[in-house]
Amino acid sequence: MKIKVKVAMMSGCEELLPVKSHADDAAFDLRSRSDILVPVNKSTLVPTGVFIELPVNYEAQVRPRSGLALKHNITLTNSPGTIDAGYRGEVGVIMFNHGPEEFAVKRGDRIAQMVIAELPAVELETVAVLSNSDRGEGGFGSTGRK
Repeated sequence: MKIKVKVAMMSGCEELLPVKSHADDAAFDLRSRSDILVPVNKSTLVPTGVFIELPVNYEAQVRPRSGLALKHNITLTNSPGTIDAGYRGEVGVIMFNHGPEEFAVKRGDRIAQMVIAELPAVELETVAVLSNSDRGEGGFGSTGRK
């Protein structure tokens, strides 16, 4: 069953409509609507010209592109970024440049991926004690390196 997500494009940005490059892709490509420079060691908000209306109990996750990460040391500051069903503003991508020089984003460049995901119905239950597990209270890196 296909879920319908309503998409509106900013005037003059119709060619930037998110698409999947291949039928079996997990994510829609998001493209920049502007020419922008991402300075070294800085975050920059890159606009996409995309507005979406998600069904209740769905979210959109904005994720980095592996090619930009590998080739240019570009990632997303809040990855994955979450777009809630009630948000109606422009989808923006917060790009971060870990590279040695500023990174030029051109209008139409693929800058991120957007995954539409269903959210389970969850109810938090307050308890006095949690059950034991093999990991217990071990924190970051506590399971070791394999």
